[in-house]
Amino acid sequence: MTFTTKVKDEITKNFNNEVESRIELITYLKYVMELENNKLTLYIENASVARYIFKLIKKIYNINITLTIRTLKRFKLKTIYILTLKEKLSLIKNEIDDLDKYIKDSSKEEMAAYLKAVFLSCGSINDPSKSKYHLEFLVENNFDAKTINYILNFLNFHSKIIRREKGYMVYIKISEEISDFIKLLGATNSLFYYEDIRIYRDHKNMVNRLNNCEQANIEKSVNSCREQLENIKYLKDFDLIDLLDDKIKMTIEYREKYPETTLSELANIISLETEYKISKSGINHYFRKIKELVNKHKNIE
Repeated sequence: MTFTTKVKDEITKNFNNEVESRIELITYLKYVMELENNKLTLYIENASVARYIFKLIKKIYNINITLTIRTLKRFKLKTIYILTLKEKLSLIKNEIDDLDKYIKDSSKEEMAAYLKAVFLSCGSINDPSKSKYHLEFLVENNFDAKTINYILNFLNFHSKIIRREKGYMVYIKISEEISDFIKLLGATNSLFYYEDIRIYRDHKNMVNRLNNCEQANIEKSVNSCREQLENIKYLKDFDLIDLLDDKIKMTIEYREKYPETTLSELANIISLETEYKISKSGINHYFRKIKELVNKHKNIE
């Protein structure tokens, strides 16, 4: 079972009040129904969603529904639930036509009901443990994509629209916002699962970043030590050491004695082994003096 299926199974167990339930049903019909030959047909693959929509139709319209179950064996076994309606079609069509005019000026709760139905009809969320964070809605036309995008942005989700080969995709990639969307749907168990995975991945990424920073600092320190030792060798090769004062000479002596230490470690060693207290910045200042002398002599040469 996919993560999307788990979320859909969970949210279909929660029924809203009559107004929000009506919006859910009308929205779902808008995105899924096929209307022809004086009948409305729904093809649904998820059993929980089929059961939920069946109950909503009975609750809202109180009409007869023909349920047909088909099993397809192409590549893999798949069950399709077909709901057929032949009553109150004009009423249903008029309410669907009025939905787009109404929904943008509705309450946040009604907008949430709209998004719940859109998710049930054409939404999906990647399993956070298996791939990148991704929530999407795939619709046929640009108008519907803009409507979904408008509602998401109104509710503080930073969604975007992209043109696909077959239709338009409205998507969110920010992990925190996907978590908030699952919360908006009321899928508590799925939210806990998602947050556990997200926290684990974020912690793992943070550890990796820290390790990378540490490795980068080590490489930087090694390169710095190598440059300092090369400059010291240059000064000795050209008998330039005597041009430096005693404190810098002492620093040179300790750098050669402890060639792999960082500046902080070298400063601590000098402070402990001598009566001269020096900081990391003081050590760094001395090595800048050494480098300036080397560069100056190279320019003269």
